[in-house]
Amino acid sequence: MSTSKLSSPQTGTHTDTQPGDHVGSQTKWTLLTALSPIVWGTTYLSTTALLPAGHPLFSGLMRSLPAGIIGLIITRRLPHGSWWWKSLVLGVLNMAMFFPLLFVTAQHLPGGVAATFTAAQPILITLLAPPLLRQSFSKRGFVWGLAGLAGVACVVLGPGAKLDVIGIISGILANAGMAAGITLTKRWGQPENTSAMAMTSWQLTWAGIVLLIPAFCIDGVPAGIDAKAVCGYLWLGLIGGLATYTIWTAGIRRLPVTSTGMLGLLSPLTAAALGVLLAGETLTPIQIVGFIIALAAMLFGQSTTQSRKDIS
Repeated sequence: MSTSKLSSPQTGTHTDTQPGDHVGSQTKWTLLTALSPIVWGTTYLSTTALLPAGHPLFSGLMRSLPAGIIGLIITRRLPHGSWWWKSLVLGVLNMAMFFPLLFVTAQHLPGGVAATFTAAQPILITLLAPPLLRQSFSKRGFVWGLAGLAGVACVVLGPGAKLDVIGIISGILANAGMAAGITLTKRWGQPENTSAMAMTSWQLTWAGIVLLIPAFCIDGVPAGIDAKAVCGYLWLGLIGGLATYTIWTAGIRRLPVTSTGMLGLLSPLTAAALGVLLAGETLTPIQIVGFIIALAAMLFGQSTTQSRKDIS
């Protein structure tokens, strides 16, 4: 049986790996990485149910800076060389830009409508991959991305969906920024001997620094920070920030970028499922069909093979 040479994610050295081991490893990382968008699907419910309304910049600051500092303390590693500016760019796209805009979207649109914009990320990533990663355009990824978006739209959009211009614009900008951040994370890879948590901590800390002055000058400190709000900040910062972005960063390193993007469909589907489980909502036959379509698109959008270029 022939073997293939694969690059070690941490050292860049080549090791002999059986094809079956490769597929098994990719499956493991796909399942692990899928936990991140599932947790992110709770953001809409957490924002509206736990956090003080009208403070998106402050909420973004609280989600990023404390978690980033905790991550720096745990990893005890700072950026070096070009990673000072690379981690700043990634921190802005993935967090400093994404978090506040996401909170604005969640406050101006129903959770399901807001989640629909996340479903567009696979399409954006497919379009960004050729210029940023020098990969050929993935027709398969684009088609499954469209199918996933259509499925999610069937689940969360309906005649009663209320649309708001501010919410729509913020939703588009938030997910376009994160799509760019995901693609650049894949392009730049990971510094040698640096953990995914360290990279996540750099980005969260940069995001907090960028948001620090705007948060206090524009939003100010909310008057209604109670125990419920503290729980919301802790959940979104430590679990929805440090933990999930660490897993997500590690997953991007090991999975094809288009396949990773397809996992983002789990976020709006989780938000819809929480509405059924916690808010007493019911799914119509069209919504159930949309749920199945979105899940099928996510599953079929996963690649079973990777090129060496995509791994290294």
